[in-house]
Amino acid sequence: MAKEYIVDILKKELEGVDLSPKAQEIGKVVSVGDGIVQIEGLANVVASEMVDINGVSALVLNLEEYTVGAVLLGDDTFVKEGDLVKRTGKILSVPVGEALLGRVVNSLGVPLDGKGSLDKEDLFFLPIERPAPGVIDRESVNTPLATGIKVIDATIPIGRGQRELIIGDRQVGKTALVLDTILNQLNEPKDKRPLCVYVAIGQKSSKVAQLVKELEDRGAMEYTIVVVAGASDPVPLWYIAPFTGCTMGEYFRDKGKDALVIYDDLSKHAWAWRQIALLLRRPPGREAYPGDIFYLHSRLLERAAKLGKEKGGGSLTALPIVETQLGDVSSYIPTNVISITDGQIYLETDLFSKGQRPALNIGLSVSRVGSAAQTKAMKKVASKLKLELAQYQELAAFVQFSQDLDEATKKRIERGARLTEILKQDQYKVLKMEEQVCVLFAGIGGYLDGIAEDKVKEWETKFLEKLQDSHEDILHTIRDTKDLDEATQEKLKKILDHGL
Repeated sequence: MAKEYIVDILKKELEGVDLSPKAQEIGKVVSVGDGIVQIEGLANVVASEMVDINGVSALVLNLEEYTVGAVLLGDDTFVKEGDLVKRTGKILSVPVGEALLGRVVNSLGVPLDGKGSLDKEDLFFLPIERPAPGVIDRESVNTPLATGIKVIDATIPIGRGQRELIIGDRQVGKTALVLDTILNQLNEPKDKRPLCVYVAIGQKSSKVAQLVKELEDRGAMEYTIVVVAGASDPVPLWYIAPFTGCTMGEYFRDKGKDALVIYDDLSKHAWAWRQIALLLRRPPGREAYPGDIFYLHSRLLERAAKLGKEKGGGSLTALPIVETQLGDVSSYIPTNVISITDGQIYLETDLFSKGQRPALNIGLSVSRVGSAAQTKAMKKVASKLKLELAQYQELAAFVQFSQDLDEATKKRIERGARLTEILKQDQYKVLKMEEQVCVLFAGIGGYLDGIAEDKVKEWETKFLEKLQDSHEDILHTIRDTKDLDEATQEKLKKILDHGL
């Protein structure tokens, strides 16, 4: 009786369970070297599928007639010729979700910060390669993504959903600029604050650790994810890092939130892809780069978008960084990325060495979104500022060869010099939109004309302190209405007329 009872229980347990033997596709390593494996026997494997070789994961990239080429995402010392290769049936996917905020992870989403494993309940997995949103699903960019940097927010505004390239030589402040942009999101209301993803490609661990500490000390890590493919990591991890960061940002975009992803930098990413592609024997193109390098970056950057209301209205803004050699923006990678993005912020070595911070060349920098991504208040001061600066630069170049200047030209040059001075901004000194508007209003209104150039920064500090201490209502009005109406302008004029 007991035996029959046990058999009945077992039958019920096994109901619906397929007990027929399953065939598993197994391949064999033909050759291994430089992180690349050639595998035979996997006739049905698909591109971007993960395969397992002695516990080491590999990503399939090349599908050839008799073999497949894969890149190892781990140590190749554990893989040797003749090893068995198992298909996983899974496309390379990474964890996404709220649990990643405040964490430092590698290209596969594995934590590196020593804060324990990720909370599995709050995580989902998404493939790193996903199609970009279609044209119908998108909406035109119309909301500013404030950087807190006067010269950018006024003359080269960035909108939520835009792709704005940051380009320049080594050591001209590219990373400092994006770090300030992340920190400035603290000035945004919590419910409207963009969630940031910073992707470090091929950087020293010490540099990334310093950046993470800065974000933690200033309270910005709570809305930031840092993805690291360090200098000592295998090259395939450099290659997948930007796609990982993009997927993590897309999760928030698709939930109707705003996200910002920074790729630091795509020059190293292109270098990593060239190394992988040439080892996989893909044909090189111009300047020995594989011909598909344009496709590599376009399929990454096209995923940045502002979605329409029907799709939740979320946005993903991309700030790719590209390093130039001796200011050459016409070389292969810079021209590729310039043609994919909606404008570029060009940082110049000469301006940097002259003490201009940020060292932004207004003539070569552009935002193709323009004033659509500015508040009404900023538009009112920015339009006059651009004109003043353009005239100043034209005159400054001309008067080098002339000594006798009429009074009007002298005044214009002096005002332009002071406006240039007021646009200088030290790192970590980000300003709220309303503070920027008040300072620029004073500059274009001629209230700095009588102040010595070397005293302009001191004057700005005193002016902002006065506004914060005694005239907070003006700042509140500009912030709440996002406009600089005539009544507010009159109040500002009265303060400026009385002097500081």
